[in-house]
Amino acid sequence: MAGTPAPPAAPPKPTWDPQTAPGGPRPWLRPTIRIRLTLLYGGMFLIAGIVLLSIIYLLAAEALDKGNALPFKLLEGSFRPTSSTCPNLTDRTFENHEEFNAALEVCMDYQRQLALDNLLRRSLLALLGLSVAAFAFGYAMAGRVLSPLGRITRTARRVVGSDLSRRIELDGPDDELKELADTFDEMLNRLDRAFDAQRRFVANASHELRTPLAINRTLLEVQLSDPGAGPELTQLGKTLLATNERSEQLVEGLLLLARSENEIVDRKPVDLAEVASQAVEQVREEARGKGVELRGERRLAVVLGNGVLLERVALNLLQNAVRYNVPDGWVEISTGQWEGGASLVVSNTGPVVPAYELENIFEPFRRLRSERTGSDKGVGLGLSIVRSVVRAHGGHVSAEPREGGGLVMRVTLPV
Repeated sequence: MAGTPAPPAAPPKPTWDPQTAPGGPRPWLRPTIRIRLTLLYGGMFLIAGIVLLSIIYLLAAEALDKGNALPFKLLEGSFRPTSSTCPNLTDRTFENHEEFNAALEVCMDYQRQLALDNLLRRSLLALLGLSVAAFAFGYAMAGRVLSPLGRITRTARRVVGSDLSRRIELDGPDDELKELADTFDEMLNRLDRAFDAQRRFVANASHELRTPLAINRTLLEVQLSDPGAGPELTQLGKTLLATNERSEQLVEGLLLLARSENEIVDRKPVDLAEVASQAVEQVREEARGKGVELRGERRLAVVLGNGVLLERVALNLLQNAVRYNVPDGWVEISTGQWEGGASLVVSNTGPVVPAYELENIFEPFRRLRSERTGSDKGVGLGLSIVRSVVRAHGGHVSAEPREGGGLVMRVTLPV
């Protein structure tokens, strides 16, 4: 429209991601406790072996130095070499016995050094072999010592919100690891009792809160259907009926939020494209009334999960995108799949949203530019339910400002 100023550009998005920051730990170089214990055991053995080898070498050198001293001196006679290890005695003519005695001492020193070199070489080879064996033995022993920790870790991974019956029940001596396992089992017992209490509370609240609201709605509808009711009474009834409807939505949202906090155990194949199409049909009338165009390419994206809850995710995102939009705007919902994951993306036109205001957008009863809910666009639980359901499916949901105004909501789920 002529004369309408263009919306301001969205603020720049942060480009730094802590998960991809340089210098982060690489999975293949993860310093596990087992590797560190192996290096510690092997390193201590290697140091002890080097020290022991040095002591043996020094003692052998001292013994050979004292033991190789000749207890005699040759005054006259002849000799015949029995080995070629002393080149100064082989094929050589001595003019006198003193020259021969000096050559004999040099030969003994040579034999001593040869014996020490042979001892050192063989000792180093033996130390190398024993070091390899020590590292392998240390790795095996570290695995045996840390096996209770692995059992604790596996049990913790299998524990889910709807199945807290698993226990470690570690046998063996009453040491620190058994104490840790017993403490973990006690914590699971308390969590199990807490979740049971929560489930009972949700079931009771579902009945106790819905019943009076349903009665109020029925009474108000009966009163509004009375043709003899005055205009003021009719207006009051409509106001009370709208308030009652808002309370019902709030109760339903709170109950769904409480149920969706637990991880989904019974999973079935669900096509996100079909889920998104069902959600689009439910909001089509509301979008048409607000002049918002619904579009997007929905490709096959099959995940394992709960179809009803995933449809609620798509519905909540679409309802937010339609209600917080601009006249003649649009909402685009698309699905896709890649190796290891699938995505559902909802983007829309709308007012410019600063990136810093998205920090608490998924918290209950929070809205943009206000800390508490206070409009007729919802009860402030839609995105909280989205995050809870996505987390229960092992996925991730994120929001980022769209250039030109509006938001891009991205849901990623494992396949």
